[in-house]
Amino acid sequence: MKRFAAALLGLAVLVGLTSPATSTGSEAHDILEFDVMAGVSEPFTGAANPIRGVNGGGLPWEIDEGVGELRENGRLRVEVEGLVLARRAPVPENLRGTNPVPEFMAIVSCLTSSGGAAQTVNIATNPVPATPTGDARIRTSVSLPTPCFAPIVFVTSPGSAWFAVTGR
Repeated sequence: MKRFAAALLGLAVLVGLTSPATSTGSEAHDILEFDVMAGVSEPFTGAANPIRGVNGGGLPWEIDEGVGELRENGRLRVEVEGLVLARRAPVPENLRGTNPVPEFMAIVSCLTSSGGAAQTVNIATNPVPATPTGDARIRTSVSLPTPCFAPIVFVTSPGSAWFAVTGR
């Protein structure tokens, strides 16, 4: 019985090694997966210190949770919870801890090359609904440049000012 089990195991290994792969090569892999995002804070508020050409929101923001992934085929998923104006000055007291923006969108920023020169390419999504408590889900596809080095994902206003960014 042990010989039969060993022969069966050997046959299974041999079949696994000689069988063609079942994947067609079209499976997309993650190029960025994140489970942390940071809200815009000074000195990144406004236009004084943009990141890759994207200006920060005019006031500081905070975020409870931001997760997502970007796949090599351009599929993008971003989920934010509690993306609201910071609970501190300079935010007016009546706006602290609220989201006054009814829609969020995402911007994917890639470093790429064209004609031997490095350049930044920013790709914006369509807006999605955002709750007054700062929750939103972005699920879409974007056209990524090739190559797409060092991708960054921003959550922004419909006017493209960022409120949260991948990283800490």
